[in-house]
Amino acid sequence: MTKIIITGAESSGKTTICKGLSNYYNIPFSEEYSRIYLNTLQRDYNQADLLEIAKVQLKSNQANQICDTDLITIKIWSNYKYGNCNNWILEQIEKQKTENRFYLLCKPDIPWEADPLRENPTNREELFEIYKEELEKLKHNYSIIEGEERIKNSISKISSLISNN
Repeated sequence: MTKIIITGAESSGKTTICKGLSNYYNIPFSEEYSRIYLNTLQRDYNQADLLEIAKVQLKSNQANQICDTDLITIKIWSNYKYGNCNNWILEQIEKQKTENRFYLLCKPDIPWEADPLRENPTNREELFEIYKEELEKLKHNYSIIEGEERIKNSISKISSLISNN
């Protein structure tokens, strides 16, 4: 069975797409654990927190077919913010290269919405390109989701994937 991962820069519609796909296919989805973790943290997060987030995100993603982000997001963010990434995260990403995965990469072409956990309203396009390069480097199958009809476009991309398999 193909695992569907919705990924991309912040405020690009990922969670909305996950909820829409979950409703359409009537299956649960794996939430972005960093939101849960950071909302309970009583201090500013640091790089060590990313490893704790990654461990729970990986476990949650293994239990669900639709995932609101994955370890690639944590790798990109760790490299972007701290200049490096924990080896455990990198090792898990390498192991996932053999899995049947399909990424929906959300283009940041919708308005940025303020949120206490969001940090980067001005560099979403730069981060989008980093995501794209990473997916290509890892040789993951992906489609770009853009425009206003994101859920409809996502369902269409998944339907095409299923009919081609």
